[in-house]
Amino acid sequence: MSTYNGAPYLREQLESLIAQTCQNWVIHASDDGSSDNTLDILHEYQRRLGKERLVVHSGPRKGFAANFLTSVKRVKDQADYFAFCDQDDLWEPEKLERGLTWAATHPSILPALYCSRTRLVDAAGQTIGYSPLFRRAPCFANALVQSIAGGNTMLFNAATAHLLSLTPSHVPIISHDWWTYIIVTGCGGRVKYDEYPAINYRQHGNNLIGSNSSVRDRLDRLRRMLKGTFRQWNDVNLEAVSHFQQYLTQENQRILELFGSARRAPLHRKLSLISQSGVYRQTLPGNLGLVAASLIQRL
Repeated sequence: MSTYNGAPYLREQLESLIAQTCQNWVIHASDDGSSDNTLDILHEYQRRLGKERLVVHSGPRKGFAANFLTSVKRVKDQADYFAFCDQDDLWEPEKLERGLTWAATHPSILPALYCSRTRLVDAAGQTIGYSPLFRRAPCFANALVQSIAGGNTMLFNAATAHLLSLTPSHVPIISHDWWTYIIVTGCGGRVKYDEYPAINYRQHGNNLIGSNSSVRDRLDRLRRMLKGTFRQWNDVNLEAVSHFQQYLTQENQRILELFGSARRAPLHRKLSLISQSGVYRQTLPGNLGLVAASLIQRL
């Protein structure tokens, strides 16, 4: 769990963890320098649960992605399975169990990542919508150009934790969830996208993502693409992936090389190289945006 000034909703989240049908868990809370009473709440629950079930750490104070990845490096040898946890959501009682049931069917040496759709709730916990429902197969060709699930839905095995722990601390990461999706698929791991939303993703003043499917959301993505934000994200992701070349499967190395070539190619070759690479987004509008981005040098 990554925390930073999360006092308003932290107790509700902790209670939802305590109510899980799977009870074999330990919470590692990494606080990134909260100035409210977040730490007081964590220590309150630590006294209730015991220090062996709720461990409080000091975060690196370099942003949420660095905080989560630092936590993975810290505990990677302490469990068979791990789950990212935000400070302000509400987990359904079966959230952990659903992920564990799937992950346990895979060999421990194979990176495995469970993620899911989310139910969006307002500050009072009332349902206001759902995150997009994706139906195309999760894979590296998709991960290079799209993050399909929030980190708050993710559960992964020790093989995945080991891979994540190899991320150099000096390498910038856009988000821990997108990075996890890229690395697991790139290294030949398995990904399960669960259509059932076992998590209530709270939307409030400091944490607004929207449904990502409204006209306003699509216009916002278009604005970011035209501004060059998408290209900047790809620059950062590809630089990070370059440190993992030796772990990628041969096929995914080919996809990565073709995608990189497409981004650098003259206009008349871009679409051909994009097609050869096989990269895709989950929806038709998303793929049309991908083509548009390549044509205007914003890929």
